[in-house]
Amino acid sequence: MRTKSAELFAKALRVMPGGVNSPVRAFRAVGGDPVFIASGKGSRITDVDGASYIDYVGSWGPLIVGHCHPEVMDALEKTLSTGTSFGASTAGEVELADAVHQAFPSVERVRLVNSGTEATLSALRVARAATGREKILKFEGCYHGHADSLLVKAGSGVATLGLPDSPGVPRALAELTLTAPYNDLGALEEMFRVHRNELAAAIAEPVAGNMGCVPPLPGFLERLRDLTAEQGAVLIFDEVMTGFRVGYGGAQQRYGIRPDLTTLGKIIGGGLPVGAYGGKAALMDLVAPAGPVYQAGTLSGNPLAVAAGIKTLELLRRPGFYERLSAVSEELTAGLASEAARAGVVLTLNRVGSMFTAFFSPGPVTDYASARKSDTAAFGRFFRTLLDRGVYFPPSQFEAAFVSAAHTAEDLALTLEAARYAFAGLGED
Repeated sequence: MRTKSAELFAKALRVMPGGVNSPVRAFRAVGGDPVFIASGKGSRITDVDGASYIDYVGSWGPLIVGHCHPEVMDALEKTLSTGTSFGASTAGEVELADAVHQAFPSVERVRLVNSGTEATLSALRVARAATGREKILKFEGCYHGHADSLLVKAGSGVATLGLPDSPGVPRALAELTLTAPYNDLGALEEMFRVHRNELAAAIAEPVAGNMGCVPPLPGFLERLRDLTAEQGAVLIFDEVMTGFRVGYGGAQQRYGIRPDLTTLGKIIGGGLPVGAYGGKAALMDLVAPAGPVYQAGTLSGNPLAVAAGIKTLELLRRPGFYERLSAVSEELTAGLASEAARAGVVLTLNRVGSMFTAFFSPGPVTDYASARKSDTAAFGRFFRTLLDRGVYFPPSQFEAAFVSAAHTAEDLALTLEAARYAFAGLGED
């Protein structure tokens, strides 16, 4: 019985919308009340009632080295002793910016901000300024933060809660946002034909993570790159989730595509609030004070977030890091597939590197429409059984799960044991 969590949620409902500060935390899609977390260490989190869970959320991706990694914590403690924020330039900002530039050759200049939402809305502002155009293209089920222009067929929490696409967004602004199905080459070609030379930008998650993990089909990103280049539109890769997650150089390195602008977040802050956008020098030099496109932030480049990010990226550069992480992730997803098959449960597992989703559908899952065919009730039962047996998965069918370097062989064995029990219950339905 999660007594303290229940008490906290009752109080939270009186002072916060829905009792939470981010919608998916409310657990509405999986039933029951949310768990309130007190601490984390390595691969595990502990709730306010003292229960421990093997964590596959990892703060929604940033904690690729696990909770409270000793070297990251040491970097934070040293920085904390010197101050928390100055509203002025620091050496750490330059070091982190250079690390991003070295990892992403397409990022010739980079601006640090405070969140992924801020990064994407700023990148779009640059694209519109550079092209003199207003229309943007996004893909159904891809979430790029909660800026007005991007809350159209946005997947993620919007899909989880079954909300309308964009309430509160002015119609005139929403009409400037065009959408096409992810991975649909025909629809992509048609969009660029109908709106020829009208698009300021096309923005895409190169690996979708907000309708669950959905990798790009062969040729999709390549054609998107070709079409944007042909018509003078800015190609923006939203790598807030995939940057440093699916490889040190992100999805653009993995698939060999060079976008014009890139947005980053999550891992580059080592678990602290952060975002960044960057790309070609000719585009980024439009940003003030180098150019006329205004964007600013009091806490941008916060010393604590920068310190955690620098140390995290250093850990990722150590030999064999991604090979080991991918091997553990492959072992876990292969085990889940095997346990589901043994129980007669229909399951489609999508994985890219250390991010994955178990869709309760026959698949394949290649876009938002096929993701929506998943049996969300079955996922909810699966989630609750895992939670009761000490395994914490994302509380939504439409969110990716993440493996960290802290997950051990014992963690995997316990996870698969819990999954075996959960699948057995579903197989009896």
